[in-house]
Amino acid sequence: MIESLLVANRGEIARRIIRTAKRLGIRAIAVHSEVDAGLPFVTEADEAVCVGPANPAQSYRNVEAILAAAKSTGAQAIHPGYGFLSENADFARTVEASGLIWVGPGADAITAMGDKINARNLMAAAGVPVAPGTTDPAADLDAAVAAAGEIGYPVMVKAAAGGGGMGMGVATDEAALRTEYDKVRAFAERMFGDGSVLIERYFPRVRHVEVQILGLADGRVVALGERECSVQRRNQKLVEESPSPAVSPELRERFLAAAVRAGEAVGYRNAGTVECLLVPRQRDLAGDGAGSEEFFFLEMNTRLQVEHPVTELVYGVDLVEEQLRVAAGLAPTFDPDVLAPRGHAIELRINAEDPKRFLPGPGAITAWVEPTGEGVRVDSGYAAGNTVTPFYDSLMAKLIVSGATRAEAIERAKAAVAGFDLTGPKCNLPFFAELLENEEFLSGDYDTGIVSRMR
Repeated sequence: MIESLLVANRGEIARRIIRTAKRLGIRAIAVHSEVDAGLPFVTEADEAVCVGPANPAQSYRNVEAILAAAKSTGAQAIHPGYGFLSENADFARTVEASGLIWVGPGADAITAMGDKINARNLMAAAGVPVAPGTTDPAADLDAAVAAAGEIGYPVMVKAAAGGGGMGMGVATDEAALRTEYDKVRAFAERMFGDGSVLIERYFPRVRHVEVQILGLADGRVVALGERECSVQRRNQKLVEESPSPAVSPELRERFLAAAVRAGEAVGYRNAGTVECLLVPRQRDLAGDGAGSEEFFFLEMNTRLQVEHPVTELVYGVDLVEEQLRVAAGLAPTFDPDVLAPRGHAIELRINAEDPKRFLPGPGAITAWVEPTGEGVRVDSGYAAGNTVTPFYDSLMAKLIVSGATRAEAIERAKAAVAGFDLTGPKCNLPFFAELLENEEFLSGDYDTGIVSRMR
């Protein structure tokens, strides 16, 4: 097993990786910016190195500083967490070229899945369902209009290099497409340095469901169930649950098989997620509106996901430990041939944002008391006395609950939300209290428009 691990990230995910590393007897090394020096992940690490000022480009995305920290501390491996450099193929190559172990998928897989158009084409060739859309970038506005005419409105305009819900727009007709194309292209050039745009069919009522895959050291790819991620604001997730209430056993079998094919198509190793859209049956045709008959590949996230804890609780695995074992060339702790969900788990992302418009609201934390009890887990990045600064993502903690059934998990979530004492910055806990009483959510028959309907 790896003996020393540098975690090239911050906040709750760094703290969560450090927790597993220390449980396994691995020396855990943190890197941090100047403003993060007092956060729990720094104090809980065996060793910590400041890699620069608050600006991520000068700290958490500073490759030279991170590699220097790894060298000075004698780190054997680097875990990138999510965000920052986690899906940077050049960084992965540089880490390995430096003689260090990269705890993540290979650089070639990251590159292959990093471009949405290339990824769509690869998946289609592997027999994974993809939504109607362009197979090449829409070179100009005329090409986008022509593609939309063939696909049929409404369409989604996407930045080919985008991710995290950024760089997307919906067009219901040609006039809207002309506006959205220019907007998305300009955003993509500014944010990703790549203005390539694809046009894809947009489904007004859809569910966002993803599959956790793990490429093992022996070359096999296995799927550890699905996660429902349809509670979103601005195309960014707020709530995840596993198993999905929309997925029947028959659909799960097809869904997981497609995800495994996706991983095999790029020789995937380590943890990753295949994200898909599930299109519900029309109520007037199916009668009850339950279930989903079609699913389409959306993208592959070549890293550990924010929402990985719900999979851990339902499948009884520690995904960070499994990542470390794959990176070290070891077999998994579980039997890949015997995988089945047990119970239900729900994750709520506790963000420093107002619960109505979801706008960031950083500030000093004056009270922080986490809920406890059976089936309650909190992965947090902060504590009382810390300050949520405006330099990074607004995620403060993840509240994860589990139960024997979905109903039991929801009841525990209600109690946990009520028992979370968090004051200082703005916080979206009141939104979750509202959601957990929402009839649409409680029924399990909801889609990505649920937050818009609530607001």
